[in-house]
Amino acid sequence: METLNVLVERITFLNEKNGYVVLKAKAKGLKDLVTVVGIMGHINVGSVLEIKGSWKVDTKYGKQFQTTEFKEKIPATRKGIEKYLGSGLIHGVGPVNAKRIVAHFGDETIHVLDHQPERLVEVEGIGSKRAIMIKEAWESQKDIKNVMLFLQSHGVSTAYAVKIYKAYGKDSVSIVRENPYRLADDIWGIGFKTADQIAKHMGFENDSPVRIQSGLKYVLSELSGEGHCYAREDQLIKAAMSILDAGEEIVRDSIKKMIENGNIIADKENAIYLPVFYHSEVKVAQKVSEIMVNPSKYKDSDVEKIVKEENRRIQYHEIQLQAIHTAIRSKMMILTGGPGTGKTTTTLAIIKAFEHLGAKVMLCAPTGRAAKRLSETTRRHAKTIHRMLEYKPGEGFQKNKEYPLQCDVLIVDEASMLDIVLTNHLVKALKNDTVLILVGDVDQLPSVGPGNVLKDFISSSCIPVVKLEQIFRQARGSLIITNAHRINDGEFPYLKGRKNRDFFFIESDEPEEIPDKILSLCQKRLPEYFGIDPINDIQILCPMQRGSTGAYQLNQLLQEHLNPQEKMIKYGGTTYRLMDKVMQIRNNYDKNIFNGDIGRITGIDEINRKVYIHFDGLVKEYQDTELDEIVLAYAMTVHKSQGSEYPVVIAPISTQHFMMLQRNLLYTCVTRAKKVLVLIGSKKAIAMAVKNNKVKDRNTLLDTRIIEQNH
Repeated sequence: METLNVLVERITFLNEKNGYVVLKAKAKGLKDLVTVVGIMGHINVGSVLEIKGSWKVDTKYGKQFQTTEFKEKIPATRKGIEKYLGSGLIHGVGPVNAKRIVAHFGDETIHVLDHQPERLVEVEGIGSKRAIMIKEAWESQKDIKNVMLFLQSHGVSTAYAVKIYKAYGKDSVSIVRENPYRLADDIWGIGFKTADQIAKHMGFENDSPVRIQSGLKYVLSELSGEGHCYAREDQLIKAAMSILDAGEEIVRDSIKKMIENGNIIADKENAIYLPVFYHSEVKVAQKVSEIMVNPSKYKDSDVEKIVKEENRRIQYHEIQLQAIHTAIRSKMMILTGGPGTGKTTTTLAIIKAFEHLGAKVMLCAPTGRAAKRLSETTRRHAKTIHRMLEYKPGEGFQKNKEYPLQCDVLIVDEASMLDIVLTNHLVKALKNDTVLILVGDVDQLPSVGPGNVLKDFISSSCIPVVKLEQIFRQARGSLIITNAHRINDGEFPYLKGRKNRDFFFIESDEPEEIPDKILSLCQKRLPEYFGIDPINDIQILCPMQRGSTGAYQLNQLLQEHLNPQEKMIKYGGTTYRLMDKVMQIRNNYDKNIFNGDIGRITGIDEINRKVYIHFDGLVKEYQDTELDEIVLAYAMTVHKSQGSEYPVVIAPISTQHFMMLQRNLLYTCVTRAKKVLVLIGSKKAIAMAVKNNKVKDRNTLLDTRIIEQNH
């Protein structure tokens, strides 16, 4: 094993999930920059590292140093000190002030900060106010130095160490020493694999009970990320043995102990749950039964008059009239259907019918974009579920069983996006006499979170369902709508049509050619032809993140050409530019910004390392260490687009994505386009997606529980 002392010059790549980093560094004793690869988490530019590992030659990328161990040090050289101070670690010192401070004090910089911080006013551009700010930040940094050194000695990067200190304070060392696996549960960005690496540094054995139990929770958590509410026992044991490199006996013993301690729950059909998903399933089924057991207080005969009045202006189809009547006489109803089948018109008619009967109707949707669209189409106020339930950080949802929503009717749009945990919070906040109406397209992709709530509700056969299938005349002229239904029916879409059509196909059998064609469409062809804004009006939707036509690489390309702003900030391998289009990728209850919210960067404070992002009328401040919650959003995956519509959608589809080519994914993608859809790729890939209707089953027992509760 070889040891190198390096100064990090730039981050080339960072995998946010597992902390795998590719970086360029200046190594002591070597003339050229070296490429360093390995799991090192959030290393900052300017960090001084002692790394251990070995050289290897990659056939594609050349000579690289593969690191297996590293620790971060306070730099000794002027250049290193400058990069260290300007990395964002010290509040109030950005790259500009760092350069000035080091230029003035030279090798004495660290000594001055430690013992004579009042001298900072000698530096050009630093007044007494900023000097005090820097002094306090440096003192605070000194307070956590021991914590940082301890953490870094076990492979924790500066960025993660700061997060750990924020979470645990002065108890950080004792907490991490006792159980480093807590980090996977408590600290955003640190998963089991990173925590496991830290634990190994600390001498935890492979068969340590705390490691096996944390690994089992990790497997269940990973499965929930794939949409499962539980793991079958054999599935859990097999996955845990593989990930943990542990024997079957110790894994089985750990499962038994975790069940005894209530850390996991065993249920029928050999199902093993994390408690949150078990209790959510059980409580949703119970609440559905409580809502359904009492009849509706509304009579559908009362709405004949309003329906007839509406019919003079709108010619409802028979199935739409059935939906209105079913909604009035039922305590719970599901309205489902594809694009162009009149879901919006029917929903509005249902709202008017209830309002005519004097009912207070509330409207909501899972995401901000879906709620905004619901407001626009109904001309009534709609909220996200989180805002409607009044979530407060540290306190949870203010609307709950004790303080229920004050409404007679609740209508939830885009119900296919509901996961089991959010559904539990939603129904918990309903009075038993409230009418619940779920509106959604069951053929779209299921929720990103665990569960398959809408599908389970329908398959239970306990809840009235009205499915709209008739495509209305005004919608038949849209090739987007026609092709959406053809795809959903397993038929190949029409790729040609009249000149003023809304669906276009550009053939490109070589995936490597697609990015440049997308760039041409965004930069020139579509904006000139349709008079649209390339950033606000066009959304690229990809089947997956990886690959030359994946969202990650397309975001780099589109940012470079659509937004070549000079003002920027770098963090974790990503460059964030002024006016970039970005997306929040986790719920942040402190900021009241949620997973999937789209914004634009409207301000960058390089000195204080802050970014200001405009989200639909709200401007939120992000410290650079919070930017791991933000990704570029010129391109995104189809999964992330659920519940949204965009004026123009460009969708690359190639055999490179064969793992993700499924009918419901293509159908969801097509139905995101409001005015224009451009598919670009190969006919073979389209055919593969249309034919592949093998929807991956999710481990959920919600439908079974509902049936048991209602019989």
